[in-house]
Amino acid sequence: MLRVQVRRHIPLLHYMVASYSVTNIQKPLQNVHYTKLFINNEWHNAVSGRTFPTVDPSTGKIIAHVAEADKADVDLAVEAAKHAFKLGSPWRRMDASQRGQLLNRLADLIERDRVYLASLETLDNGKPFSVSYQLDVGETIKIYRYFAGFADKLHGKTIPMDGNYFCYTRHEPVGVCGQIIPWNFPLIMQCWKLAPALATGNTVVMKVAEQTPLSALYIASLIREAGFPPGVVNILTGYGPTAGAAIARHMNVDKVAFTGSTNVGHLIQQEAGESNLKRVTLELGGKSPCIVLADADLENAVQQCHEALFFNMGQCCAAGSRTYVEESIYHEFLERTVEKAKARKVGNPFELDTEHGPQIDKKQFDKVLSYVQSGKKEGAKLMCGGERFGDEGFFIKPTVFADVQDNMRIAKEEIFGPVQLILKFRKIDEVIERANNTRYGLAAGIFTKDLDRAMHLTQALQAGTVWVNTYNIIASQTPFGGYKESGNGRELGEDGLKAYTEVKSVIIKVPEKNS
Repeated sequence: MLRVQVRRHIPLLHYMVASYSVTNIQKPLQNVHYTKLFINNEWHNAVSGRTFPTVDPSTGKIIAHVAEADKADVDLAVEAAKHAFKLGSPWRRMDASQRGQLLNRLADLIERDRVYLASLETLDNGKPFSVSYQLDVGETIKIYRYFAGFADKLHGKTIPMDGNYFCYTRHEPVGVCGQIIPWNFPLIMQCWKLAPALATGNTVVMKVAEQTPLSALYIASLIREAGFPPGVVNILTGYGPTAGAAIARHMNVDKVAFTGSTNVGHLIQQEAGESNLKRVTLELGGKSPCIVLADADLENAVQQCHEALFFNMGQCCAAGSRTYVEESIYHEFLERTVEKAKARKVGNPFELDTEHGPQIDKKQFDKVLSYVQSGKKEGAKLMCGGERFGDEGFFIKPTVFADVQDNMRIAKEEIFGPVQLILKFRKIDEVIERANNTRYGLAAGIFTKDLDRAMHLTQALQAGTVWVNTYNIIASQTPFGGYKESGNGRELGEDGLKAYTEVKSVIIKVPEKNS
């Protein structure tokens, strides 16, 4: 489940951290295999020879230099994927059950290297190690195994037709899938896209986020070790305007899947339309409301709304970034919320009781602080935080604003940082209208003991996922995606497979029997 509940020291994890110091983590990175492009099951320098640095957000120091892919490298990767998808290739001849076995083998290898992957994720992304180990790597293993089980269970149906015809449908892979993933959940976002694409028999060219390339490249080495044929999975590191755009407009890419900002999602849809009308699925931004009614379990509501926003340092597309609290309990809710935000432990992500690490990079750090200044300027009341934590890295103290109005910039735009906004409401119809008055529609949370009002709100809110008396519960089996400008299509669950198949109808004329 996409959720953090780890707050205590765990002896086993202490031992693991001691065994994998930052120095030990960096040693394998000197091996060129972990910093090059992965194309056709081989490691390559970028055609241009260029590299770029990836930085530890806890210190601001460079970890390693990674190959910088651009259009020429995308062309090579697409050609490899196209060749691997040809009829008669090992991948296309492979039994569906064997595809499932390969995905399960990959999950086994990830489990074997779980400590290293979690350490690498924390080093490159900055999230607390306890979260990387239990959540990010743990959910990654579950998702690969979930979709492995679907590999030989995708089938069509027979359809009765008028006349002497026999009709059936086939669910066939789309082809070469371009996939572009973000930096906030590198391992999880990678498996959300790779697992269903591979289970359904597609081949993949994936561009990973330039801020967090290291865990994705290590997964590439495990893909080869698992036995996937050459060209089935190709992993590129590079920038969105070059490598990402080249994937979106490539004439031999049959589908593109993107997770990231809504503004970039618009560009990708445009590139896809102007090229070969490739299929597009988008999981984009959000400004998700949490609605707390006066009859809610206050302690639970405060805790859930706290995690809804501060989870992953606020760097979550589904973050509960607008907390609407009924007027009669507003002040008590606010007081408890501020107390909890002040108590949240910020610091070294390799310390197991750390709850809150750094923002991903200086650009995001500066962006979040600019929103804090905007909120203060527009009249919101800063209750705590709103400033740098420590002397190095990109840490921001958990921040809470009160007296927030819907027309303020902080209430309208996606901050993607640890800034919780507390707004007041009086009536149910009023809060429904305010909650829906946004370009986004990714998620929402409702807190109440009244089942009738809960059900009314779940139907009224325009969001792809609505949680009741909880938040951020995402599982392999449950589809996830957004309304409006939060994207189109769904990931996870059986619905997540639909974007990676084409449905073919086969109609056969049945000869009439002679009487």
